[in-house]
Amino acid sequence: MLEFYGNVIVGGLLLGAVYALLATGLNVIFGVMRMVNFAHGEMVVVGMYVGYGLWAWTGAPALVAAPVAALLLFAMGYLFQRFVANRFVEAPQHMQFILYIAIALIITGLHAVFFGPDPRGIQSAASFEVYQLGMIRFDAVRTQAAVASLVLIAALWAWFRYSLTGKAIEAAAENRVGGQAIGIRIPHLFALTSGLGFACAGAAGALVAPMFDVQPYLGGEFTLVAFIIVIVGGLASLPGALVGGLLIGLAEALAATVVAPSMKALFSYGLLVLVILLRPQGLFGKVEV
Repeated sequence: MLEFYGNVIVGGLLLGAVYALLATGLNVIFGVMRMVNFAHGEMVVVGMYVGYGLWAWTGAPALVAAPVAALLLFAMGYLFQRFVANRFVEAPQHMQFILYIAIALIITGLHAVFFGPDPRGIQSAASFEVYQLGMIRFDAVRTQAAVASLVLIAALWAWFRYSLTGKAIEAAAENRVGGQAIGIRIPHLFALTSGLGFACAGAAGALVAPMFDVQPYLGGEFTLVAFIIVIVGGLASLPGALVGGLLIGLAEALAATVVAPSMKALFSYGLLVLVILLRPQGLFGKVEV
């Protein structure tokens, strides 16, 4: 029994690490621009289709597809923010919501038109590999995806903390007018931030593609997961996104095992409600004054 639950917990934490990368992209965009990307899950699905396409055409594993998806989504995010979304940064929130919801619907429709509604699964040799450490078994696909996700999150955190561009983005987020006064190119930095957020979603999608059958209508589910993680961990907090992702992955795994697979979402929402009641700003969020 101990071995069984140990493996369940490890599997949930491994998936949670990928969830954390997914939520990090949403958190980065909100933390810098205070814009809520309701199309975030659809960007994850784009990454999933990139991962599936590369596997179908070349047999490339998720670890190879992830940087390709990240680069593609970075370009999409940069161009979208630079030429469209920058016009809405100062707009009322309801206009921002409508913009991103429209983008989500367009992307879902395009997926359905070009790829059809049928789910597409990735079955590779790694799908049947397991790493053994004592009585704990690590699914190879989840382990590789989790390690890649943690590396990307750590690299993004280090880039924001130590690079000049990362510090400029943080300065622009703290004081937009002051940043403009000292010559910071705010539209470019906002576009760069959006590109990074989209890239996180794309990489997460490629990494998670072997775990879920790819189909056009998964976007809403991933968007909700990202929102739950961000709220649990704390808005605009990278450590919060990591801890929130691990908690949600663990909650889903235990709920699916102990109760029923259909109940995993209920446990995630229960955790969300508990955090809102006890710590509304999230586990690592700051109280705004």
